[in-house]
Amino acid sequence: MARNSVYHLSARQVILLAFSSALIAVGATALLYNFGGKLWSSSDNSGITFAEQAPPGISDPSTVSDEQNNIEVYKAISPGVAFITSTSVTQDFWGNEQEGKGTGSGSVIDANGDILTNYHVIEDAQKLTVSFGGDKTYPATVVGTDPDTDLAVIKLDNPPPGLPVVPFGDSDKLTVGQKVLAIGNPFGLDRTLTTGVISGLQRPIKARNGRPIDAAIQTDASINPGNSGGPLLDKFGRMIGINSQILAPAGGSVGVGFAIPVNTAKRVVPQLIQYGEFKRPRLGATLPAIEELRQKGYRVPVDSGLLVYQTVPGGSLERAGVKGIGNDGSIGDIIVSAEGQKFNDLDDLYRFLDKKQIGDTVNFEVYRNGRMTTVPIKLLGSPSTTRTTTPRRTIQ
Repeated sequence: MARNSVYHLSARQVILLAFSSALIAVGATALLYNFGGKLWSSSDNSGITFAEQAPPGISDPSTVSDEQNNIEVYKAISPGVAFITSTSVTQDFWGNEQEGKGTGSGSVIDANGDILTNYHVIEDAQKLTVSFGGDKTYPATVVGTDPDTDLAVIKLDNPPPGLPVVPFGDSDKLTVGQKVLAIGNPFGLDRTLTTGVISGLQRPIKARNGRPIDAAIQTDASINPGNSGGPLLDKFGRMIGINSQILAPAGGSVGVGFAIPVNTAKRVVPQLIQYGEFKRPRLGATLPAIEELRQKGYRVPVDSGLLVYQTVPGGSLERAGVKGIGNDGSIGDIIVSAEGQKFNDLDDLYRFLDKKQIGDTVNFEVYRNGRMTTVPIKLLGSPSTTRTTTPRRTIQ
């Protein structure tokens, strides 16, 4: 008769693991759950659409010089590139108010005055103003934010008529070496054009909250502070990315900039406009990485995966019957992979879930009682905002 190997943790290890998991939770996003509240689907049912046709005034790039193409793209697109100024007020130790200002860029994405930018451009802003060249400024308010992808949408309170719109391209069809143009406001210099090429694709970068932003576009087009949130364009004047980060050891551009793919924005922005946030599938558990546990001396039966330390009542894993560490110290289930994607750490899981929708059922490979088993798990989402009781907090 075959015997199932069940690993046990000593009382000391359980305590240490609980402490380690708490540390992990400090650095992760707190996920909120309710029981029976309405779950929103990640699919775009809003009816929100974006312009995708190349703007008029740009000739077929194959029929004009590169210089002429630069001129035409700039003339067509720059009127729709916003100069965003964010203002925040803080108090010092003695109660004196100090005003801080920051600047960034954005792209007008519809005739309603919605502007796509980076979350870090408007983070903690108490006042937002937008200009499109000249002295005229427009007050704006935050519509929605997604710190996980560093994207945000703001809206002009009274948008002017005939506001130019920056059309969306397709970031899934890019190739290394392809010409790109960036328009933004580096160092407060109004609507500056820089050009270059795509230097790399599928670059892993992270948002300020530590979440991975998958498949970033690397470019050598000069991107400096103030370019953040502005469009990275193809030669037809279509936005293919949102300029977000630079590699700057000396504090300035060294020809290594990164943009968030516009197809990520296509998926996120409709929900930001409709709900004010992007609603992602959640597993609902504390999930320390096996590799980290092994490095700390814990005895675990597999080389990689995510240990289910504790599940959230009513969450995706708990409803699927996935178990955490038992009261007797027996080790919990270990999530190893799903759909061929191995989970070495939480970043791997975040990237996987970010491509899924609430309500999807996914077959996860789980190590349980000494053997691998397939567990179908229905992915649940964030809570309804109508919840009145204090929800439980956890990490993924």
